Amino acid sequence: MALTERFENDKIEVVGPFKTIQVRRATVIEKDGVELTRSFHRNSLQLGTLDESDELVDTDISGEDADVQAICNAAWTQAVKDAYKAYLIANKPSE
Repeated sequence: MALTERFENDKIEVVGPFKTIQVRRATVIEKDGVELTRSFHRNSLQLGTLDESDELVDTDISGEDADVQAICNAAWTQAVKDAYKAYLIANKPSE
């Protein structure tokens, strides 16, 4: 009777004009290869934030799984980054 736990990204979505990446990660518990339970955790990734000089700082995706990194790199083109930066600057709270 061997219990095992494994993780899988079972859903990765690209949402909205600024390509937010939504990841649903499943935790699967199995007994002798038969799934007993599956639970989910969701996470979303924005492509970056503005620094003090209004420069876009890319989100660090180095800790993400390879499949998530590949989708981020494909979706977050320079055109999307430029549009997102302009959006962030235009909607910056007044000080």
